[in-house]
Amino acid sequence: MTDRRRINGPRGGTNPPIFASSLTSPSTLQATRPTRTRQPDELRKIYLKTGLTPSASGSAYLELTPSSPASHQADSLIPVSSSLKLTCTVHGPRPLPRSAPFTPHLLLTTHVKFAPFAARQRRGYTRDASERDLGVHLETALRGVIIGDRWPKSGVEVIITVLEGEEDRWWGDEVGAGSNGVGAGGGWGMMNVLAGCITVASAAIVDAGIDCVDVVAGGVAAIVRNPNAQSKRQLATAEDRQTVLDPCPSEHENLEAACVVGYLQNRDEITELWVTGNAGTATEDLIDRAIDAANAARGVLVEAIKEAAQSKFGIKDADNGEKKSTVTTQDVEMVG
Repeated sequence: MTDRRRINGPRGGTNPPIFASSLTSPSTLQATRPTRTRQPDELRKIYLKTGLTPSASGSAYLELTPSSPASHQADSLIPVSSSLKLTCTVHGPRPLPRSAPFTPHLLLTTHVKFAPFAARQRRGYTRDASERDLGVHLETALRGVIIGDRWPKSGVEVIITVLEGEEDRWWGDEVGAGSNGVGAGGGWGMMNVLAGCITVASAAIVDAGIDCVDVVAGGVAAIVRNPNAQSKRQLATAEDRQTVLDPCPSEHENLEAACVVGYLQNRDEITELWVTGNAGTATEDLIDRAIDAANAARGVLVEAIKEAAQSKFGIKDADNGEKKSTVTTQDVEMVG
């Protein structure tokens, strides 16, 4: 049954037009494939801002800057590589309804939803299996961070909207293989989406003033196949494989394994671990590299929280490096 009061978009894809001049031969198409210009241990630039939704208890916005320049492909409207844009709102803690059973801990609810225009293939208005799976992983990562004993019989909702999701592979491979975008080419893009959800949710929870044991940050690492290997059908050796941080699926033709973690640096704990692919004996090294990526993302998270606190409470840095408050206080006379 369709909703007649809603003007629905087209049921097909929303891909930009592909001009015939850019698809004259497979060699011409492969020449436009983006390549990784960053170092293996270098992350993409992260933009993180809190307090963007006044009606929510806490909110945050996260965006990853594409590593490939937009001017690399001037004869097509299709972007060279996908990006990641997330918004998060936190509502609560607020009392549960009277009909709900008593719970001594805070009831955490997570909701992850892709916008209809977030992927190359248009998304529906109801959550699918991949979005529900992301919500479960996000709840697992946040449950070990929040001090839930301080809000008995209360609930908090963490809602994340994916404005632009990371694609699972390059669009040129999708033309021949018929991929449907995020979550349809091996799930590599979902790893970056989950890591971004963990980081932006942590910033929004802190902005809401909810007590936590530490801030949790998400990190991704992947094992990629060396493009100069002799044959793709042969078993890859240690020399043919490389571990990179913050992988962009459109920049790597052969992804073999990926790992995303939710990491607490001060407590040295992992609250979420998700490994996909065939890492073999390099699984422990892959997890360690994902932790390094989480530590790098944590630096941006901490700086965004500090900037929001300084703006909210009127704190600025003094000339001697110390912090002082610019808020003036005065005595209040209490009369009976």
